[in-house]
Amino acid sequence: MADRFTIDLTPRTALITGGSRGIGRAVADLLAAAGARVAINYRKDEAAANGAVREIRAAGGEAMAVAGDVSKPEEARQLVRDVVSAWERLDILVNNAGIWEEDVAGRGDLEVWDRTYAVNLRGAYLVTDAAVPHLMRHGGSIVFVSSTAGQRGEARHSAYASSKGAIISYTKSLAEELGPRGVRVNCVAPGWVDTDMTAGALGTPARRSEIEREIPVGRVASPSDIAGPILFLVSDLARHVQGEILNVNGGSVLAG
Repeated sequence: MADRFTIDLTPRTALITGGSRGIGRAVADLLAAAGARVAINYRKDEAAANGAVREIRAAGGEAMAVAGDVSKPEEARQLVRDVVSAWERLDILVNNAGIWEEDVAGRGDLEVWDRTYAVNLRGAYLVTDAAVPHLMRHGGSIVFVSSTAGQRGEARHSAYASSKGAIISYTKSLAEELGPRGVRVNCVAPGWVDTDMTAGALGTPARRSEIEREIPVGRVASPSDIAGPILFLVSDLARHVQGEILNVNGGSVLAG
């Protein structure tokens, strides 16, 4: 019988943007349980970030909270500096920070487009660009969080969908560029997930039932359903996976 394999991320360090709640929080918990030191980035909710840090430490892990708006160049660079200053290395970057706002064609929702691209795309670029020199030192890994919306589009949310589509193209571009430099770059594309961001859309039983009928497995994902595939992608189990868009949507969009 083959030996049982356990994912061990010791002594790697991870920076998770938007890590205080939802998918980011689940990723922080899971990576910490696997032995990584995790830096939990937040923009506003300091209490949630500090609560996550306390729980990880109570479970025997190592974590810290790092404030910063990823859409602002200096704050994005400072996030990376804070991690490297504390732990002397950066091995894993999970670009999770994002917003989802409605925009309607013909209504002139330019502010929505500007905000969405500033966080979802510009923010991912700024943090990644600052992190790359450190990730190259130890053979690091980047995972972007995109969306099924970036694969098929989404009515009344075209800013969000197009920003997430751009993340997919960015993933593939970096995978080709950074692979020879020792950095693996991949992406997950979740469907509906139970988070604060989707609470409004999933809040009514009728709407939730309608959504779940469109998902072959019959339910909306939990944040931990997304965190597991991310753990796989940053682990050595995925050492030959590069430029992959891993669909985590219960079969609702068969884009593979």
